[in-house]
Parts: sequence; structure tokens; C-alpha cells
Amino acid sequence: MEGLEPDDVRIVRALQIDPRLGFATIASTLGLSEPTVGRRYRRMVRQGVVRVTGVIDPAVLGQSQWLVRLRCRPGNGVALGQALAQRADVSWVALSGAGSEVTCAVRSVSEEQRDDLLGQKIPRATSVIDLQASVVLRKFLGGRGSYWSALDGTLTADEERALGAEPVTDAPVTHPEPRRLSPADAKLLSVLADDGRASIVDLAAAAGLNPGPASRRLQSFLASGLAYIHVEIAPAALGYRTSSNLWLRVHPAQVKAVGSELARMPEVGFVAALSGRDNVHASVHSRTLAELSDFVSDRVGTLPGVESLEIDPVLRQIKQAGSLVSGDRLT
Repeated sequence: MEGLEPDDVRIVRALQIDPRLGFATIASTLGLSEPTVGRRYRRMVRQGVVRVTGVIDPAVLGQSQWLVRLRCRPGNGVALGQALAQRADVSWVALSGAGSEVTCAVRSVSEEQRDDLLGQKIPRATSVIDLQASVVLRKFLGGRGSYWSALDGTLTADEERALGAEPVTDAPVTHPEPRRLSPADAKLLSVLADDGRASIVDLAAAAGLNPGPASRRLQSFLASGLAYIHVEIAPAALGYRTSSNLWLRVHPAQVKAVGSELARMPEVGFVAALSGRDNVHASVHSRTLAELSDFVSDRVGTLPGVESLEIDPVLRQIKQAGSLVSGDRLT
């Protein structure tokens, strides 16, 4: 994949600040023309560099998310990973361990669905030797109100303020009672999941509403935390051609501090606290394996509370944040 031009990177950073921001606002702030911004954005989408999607927060619906590590028989990892990637409740699939390990993120819509997939279907697959499942307790990066910090510093402070940048907080949103979706809600969110920048007219048509009510419903979703707009970036477009999963064992009293610190590092694209022995997971991007080694030993390994860690290099990314991946491109 060809690298991004400086103006491309500036546009992507502007979208991180507000993914539904109009091209005219981005153009006037960055000193570009509106047609130029639109043309560059559409090209990056076509090339699989960036994708803007609407994401539902499972916690708001009373659902849970799990990270699952599957050890497979040699030669079976690709087929298993591709099969899992076709499921709507699986948002992330990576192949590692020379092709014999699959890591995936599973959203459990119900206890029955969770038990069926994790307790029945996957364990019974002839290619699966071992299964380890950990529930995601808290996301420090990769959820509502957070973004990959690799582009920090791309824009000036004045440009960031003009685009509406606000301080990022890692405070989780609490929801005492699970929210229920109406059929119109589900249809609107389905369109948003495909295109986080879908127009109000398109969202209204999908939900069978007038534009005014559709706009108010969307704002309600975003304000309540039910959904958020996510800007997914292909790491290779920024020069990060090596991806790895880090599985950390952290002292319980330091989990929050370690997770928050990792979330601020530009090499880290996702980090969460998990149940189980390895209680912090991070998805890490680097330009070379030597850079990965230095990052882990000099910056991650020295964090107070880190007792041990495992580096699991990704051989192939099959699905990323709900987008299928072909080579190093989002599809």
C-alpha cells in the first residue's frame, strides 16, 4: 500500500476529531478546497486506507465482549479465521503462531448465543485444539471517546480547536439498565455501521422516519453512548507494517494505570482490561521487528505493575474493527 500524502493524514486526523464533520468545515480549517477534501477522502476509502463506521457499545445493550484465543491444528487456522470473520458478532480476527493460532473478538448478544458459540460450536470444531476466552472488562482505547494517537501532532493546536477537539477521557460510561432497540433504531444503526458518514436523509429513509426525527435519534444514540462513530485506519498506510498482540500480566492495583498509559502510546491501536491470568491486552503496530523489541523492552516492560508479557506477532489480519481485510487494506 502506498503511503499517505501529508494532506491525506491531516484529513484523517480531522475525521478522528469529528468523523461526521462536513468537508467544507475540514477544508476551511486546513486551508484546502472542499472538492479536494472530498476527492482525497473518497480515494482513501476506495484504496482501503480508512473507513468510518458506526459502532454499537455492547455494554449499553447489556451485552458482553470476549477476546478468544484458539489454538488450531497446523494448516487449519486460515479456514477457521475466515469462517469466524463472516459472523456479524465477530468484529476482529487475526492469525498468528505460524498460522496455528486465531485470536478473535466476539460480541455476545445473549447468554444463549455466547454459550452456543464459545461452549458448543467452536470447541466441537475438529481443527480446534484449545480455547481460551476472556471477557473484556474495560476498554482504554478502541471504544467511545478514544482514538489511535499515531496522528497526534499532525494538526496545530489552533486547527484542533477549530475542528472541535476535546480532551480525551478514559472514564467508562455506566448504564444501570440495558437499553432496548426498536426496529427503526436497528435499521438506522445498520446503515450507520456500513457508513458512519451516511447522510441524515439516508438514515431517515432506512428507518422509515422523517429527517428531523432521524437526526434527533442519531444525536440521542451518540450522546447516550449507545453508539459512537469510529475512524478505522489501515496501519500500513502510516508505515506500520508489523502488528502484534501483547498479553500482559499486571498487578491488579496497576491495571488502570498501565491501560491508560498504553492508550497514550502511538504504537498502540487497542488496549483493554480482561478477565483471566493475562489481564491486559494490547494491539501494537510497529515499523520493524527491531522497533517492536525496543518498544516492548524500553517502554512497556518498564511500566510499574507489569509482571510479565507475551508478544504474539500477527501473521495475517483477517478482520479489523468490523471490516474484512485483504492484504493490508480494509475492504
